[in-house]
Amino acid sequence: MSDDSPSRLHAVIDGHVQGVGFRAFAYGRAESMGLTGWVRNTYDGQVEVLAEGPRNILEMLLEYLRRGPRSAFVTEIRQEWEPPTSEFSTFEIRPTA
Repeated sequence: MSDDSPSRLHAVIDGHVQGVGFRAFAYGRAESMGLTGWVRNTYDGQVEVLAEGPRNILEMLLEYLRRGPRSAFVTEIRQEWEPPTSEFSTFEIRPTA
């Protein structure tokens, strides 16, 4: 598999990540990178990201998510790599789930 082959990243971010603009931060990064998918808060205080695009670009997004916006504090990211489904045409902010 080449570094730029299509892939799907599912990431759950733990830490001080709600109420600090994390969803808008993730949205802005993903959209500027041309990725598709979504970001949302979870009811248990995490942020969840599902993004599709070239693997190397998704890895760059993951590095941004590790840092987060200035007011966030990320303690852990659980990530899964999956085959892409191409079900998304844009990247969006979804309601809390």
